Amino acid sequence: MSRVRGPRRLRRLERWAPAAVAVTVLSPAASGCVVVHGEREVLPATTPTEAAKALEQFTEAYNKADKAYDSSLDADHVTGALGAIDAARLKAGRANNPGGNPAHTPLTLTDAKFTIPKKAGWPRWFVADAQGNKGGDVRWLMVFLRYDVGEKWRVAYLTLVAPGKVPEFKKDADGLAEAVPANAAGLAVAPGDLSQAYATYLKSGGNTFAPGTHTTGWRELRARAASRPGLARQYIDQPVTDGAYAPLALRTADGGALVFFTTRHYEKQTAAQGATVPTPNKNVQALTTGEIRQSLTMEFLSNEMALAPPKGTGDQQVSILSRVQGLTSAQGE
Repeated sequence: MSRVRGPRRLRRLERWAPAAVAVTVLSPAASGCVVVHGEREVLPATTPTEAAKALEQFTEAYNKADKAYDSSLDADHVTGALGAIDAARLKAGRANNPGGNPAHTPLTLTDAKFTIPKKAGWPRWFVADAQGNKGGDVRWLMVFLRYDVGEKWRVAYLTLVAPGKVPEFKKDADGLAEAVPANAAGLAVAPGDLSQAYATYLKSGGNTFAPGTHTTGWRELRARAASRPGLARQYIDQPVTDGAYAPLALRTADGGALVFFTTRHYEKQTAAQGATVPTPNKNVQALTTGEIRQSLTMEFLSNEMALAPPKGTGDQQVSILSRVQGLTSAQGE
């Protein structure tokens, strides 16, 4: 059973939102004299009914792909960071289990809540927040987006969040959320700058991000790994902000923003003279090209969910609430 975050008045959108979208595609001849431009009109991204249907279709496709280890079965329902991570996971799974996933357990998502922003232009998007049967009691937050009214909704971001960690969003009288532009100036860090800021922080540290598992904890973990004798480790972190990897943000009730963004990470392991790189697991091997002799370079894609506070109020550090990372390729040398 699903429900929408916000007042019941949002249900009225079911009656008028489809008509509003339809108006945007009228030609001058059809309208007589007035053209409403979809790229300029501020409209709800979708309706609660359509959002629930998109979540249902995603779950069905995801389960089919996971069972068969076949990325073609959910390719029309994923994109961006999740699409790349999911495709690599399924590729490795198929290489090691050509007959399909022997450990497949269908994903079920219940208690679904939808946060639907209103905005002008494409892409339009919304957030689904549901309880999954995998990962314990965490909430599954998925960002669905599309670039045209005729396209299918696809999940670009998937993060897992502990109960109670999802902030309260700013809503209007109809229960619609506010999309925050990438260049928003009223935040400690603008959504469009977060990917680069995070990559810089992982390399050099600083005070931009609050201490936690995905900030100070990750830097400390890397430092310990790099100090082990016999195997040198090097790290490169890069921002990713183009197309379906672009950051998406919602205004929170306190004036801040919840931001979904993407980063790319490389880890190179180089064995000391006369030694060899430890043999990676089968999933890494399945995604590796070249022969692993002296070094192994792994490429990861990561999607993060961060809370950026409003500028000039209290603590100005950004908190990384969740991070989901997956190996996408590897190179042996």
